[in-house]
Amino acid sequence: APDIPVIDQAYSKLSNSITVEWRAVPGATNYMLTAQDGDSFVETIVKNSPGTVTGLKPATLYRITIRSINSGGKSQPSPFRKVKTVLAAPILSVHSPSCDSIAVSWKAVHMAAGFSVSLMRSDGLGRMLKENTTNTSLIFTNLDPGTLYTIKAYAWNANGMPGDDFTYNQRTSPNAPVDVKVAFNSGALRAVVSWMPTEGALTYSVTVSSGLLKLRCNTSSASCVVPSLQCGSEYYVSVTAYNDAGSSKPTDAVSLKTIPCAPVNISVEEDEPGHLLVSWSSVSFGHYYVVFVKSDDGLEVHCNTSYTQCHFQSDCGFTYFISVFAYNKAGQSPLGDIFNYTTAPCCPSDFRAVFMSGDTVRVSWAAVRGADLYETRAAGGSGVVLCRDTATACTLSALQCNTPYNITVYSVSEARGRNTSCAPQYVATAPCSPEIKYISKEGLSVISVVWQSNNEEATYVVTARGEAGLWHCTSTRNSCTLMDLPCGSAFSVSAIARSPAGQSLPSYSVPLETAPCCPDDLILTQVTQSVTNISWSVGLGAQTYVTTLESPKGQAKCHTLQNYCLLGCITCGTNYTISLRAISETGLTSSCTYEGYSSSACCPSGVKLYRLSNNGIRVFWRASDETINYNADLRGSKGNFSCTPSSGLSHCDITEIPCGDVYTVVVASVTDKRPKLTFCPKKIYSVTCSGSSVGMVIYRGKSNAKHI
Repeated sequence: APDIPVIDQAYSKLSNSITVEWRAVPGATNYMLTAQDGDSFVETIVKNSPGTVTGLKPATLYRITIRSINSGGKSQPSPFRKVKTVLAAPILSVHSPSCDSIAVSWKAVHMAAGFSVSLMRSDGLGRMLKENTTNTSLIFTNLDPGTLYTIKAYAWNANGMPGDDFTYNQRTSPNAPVDVKVAFNSGALRAVVSWMPTEGALTYSVTVSSGLLKLRCNTSSASCVVPSLQCGSEYYVSVTAYNDAGSSKPTDAVSLKTIPCAPVNISVEEDEPGHLLVSWSSVSFGHYYVVFVKSDDGLEVHCNTSYTQCHFQSDCGFTYFISVFAYNKAGQSPLGDIFNYTTAPCCPSDFRAVFMSGDTVRVSWAAVRGADLYETRAAGGSGVVLCRDTATACTLSALQCNTPYNITVYSVSEARGRNTSCAPQYVATAPCSPEIKYISKEGLSVISVVWQSNNEEATYVVTARGEAGLWHCTSTRNSCTLMDLPCGSAFSVSAIARSPAGQSLPSYSVPLETAPCCPDDLILTQVTQSVTNISWSVGLGAQTYVTTLESPKGQAKCHTLQNYCLLGCITCGTNYTISLRAISETGLTSSCTYEGYSSSACCPSGVKLYRLSNNGIRVFWRASDETINYNADLRGSKGNFSCTPSSGLSHCDITEIPCGDVYTVVVASVTDKRPKLTFCPKKIYSVTCSGSSVGMVIYRGKSNAKHI
């Protein structure tokens, strides 16, 4: 077994343990620490120094020994040391009795001679407070409200040795909120209570009390809405702040007077015709009253008074809706019962008569409250027309057109019967419809319309309606003229009669068609010496066209559905007059004239080529007119050549023309206004070479080649 170890020192820092220090023993692998208290002991195995024995009792004297251990066994116990454990920590009970104090108390600690308690803000601000006492309680005052503090306490024995400490965090209760304000919402009967947030408060409680009634609102913010308040009441509002330490004192109560309740016992009397007396009962907290009287036509009047009655003017035939409101500084009372009062029915007003046709009129008027039905009578012509209805309109039919009537509308009620004082209205029916007799054409775009006039003091309007638009003419007689009607258009012609009484139904429509339009553009193109192509733009309303070219030498004419035509037998070099007729589907015709046309000059004849010296060629022809200028073109594989003679000559020369080639020769007239003619006959000539400069010209046609 190893040697016996020797204890250097043994001490207690915690109330449940003792720590031992010793010198290491060679060969020892473990050590056994023993703490003995009378017959009980606690053993602990440790590896090396220092070692601690735990699970001990506080303020108790223990005998401490140590034994070394290895594989051979245990050594004998060392000489003992006596060590007492330190005092146990006091267990604190802490609370905040007010917003600026913290009370600390604890149970007595065995063997304690005194206690030390310290307090400091948990955020480290401010100074630390420390108290030594032999009592088991104390109070820290003059603290910050709503602030978290850290409290530390320990006990000491008669030798002044401190024991275990105990730490506790405690917050002071909050201060009472300040700047409490109450905003009353009269429409919703609720109050919004607000205040300045107080330090350390977690929640707030708002108490609204009135007699035995108490309303509460809890919130974590700095405002709260208290609903369901009652009208005509006085409430006292206070606010209390809370945190985990407790509550603040309630704030001083703020008085809140709500809006007054709606007045009751409303009565209405018509003390004399045209005057209403409205009265009601007074209400609590009502400083003054406003009476609103609204008639069924939307007009509203009001009366302000501190008394309990008001006078108003009234009129017959109206229903009045009466409401009374009480007011104070908090606002307007809720809407109470709406009292309605209907005066005697009046004669209908806003009389209107609208003619639906020549024999039917619709009469309407403003509604009269209290009338059960209305009676409408129309007297005139050959009798009386009667209409009875609960509606505010009546249709009187089977009236005679162009006739005056007396129309009276009576209001009728079960209690009063028919109001016979209602005045009649004089109404004349609309004119009778005209009848178109005939339509005549006075000119190319002028149409005369004649109708039968059967009304007095009427103005007639004739309308021609078509896709091209509307054309009108007006007359107080039995005819009028429509001017500037467009060509190639179809119209429907009708007439109406107008008078101060209204407008008649339209007459039966009469169809009308205008002659087709002449084409705007006409183009002539000469295809050959005797054939000319004519084309033109489409004429509105035209179905077919007749085109004529006429001269002293003859006439060319065609009739076609198209907008072009080929005219043959045209004489060259001749002036023609041009005419075109546009014909509609129904046979209406428009004669159209255009600027004259001159056919092209005749092509020359007898075209021949002659050899000149120096490889030149002379082109010769016979002209149809010596005043016409011509141009000769030669086209071959070795080049193209042309020449134009001086005025009046019928030949021209081309110098230095290559021989040994075949040339196509065309001679045609030339003018400034027309393009070069392309339909004059072409002749083919072969220019041969003989030696270096001598050659011959050969004409190549349908027969054999000919030397010239």
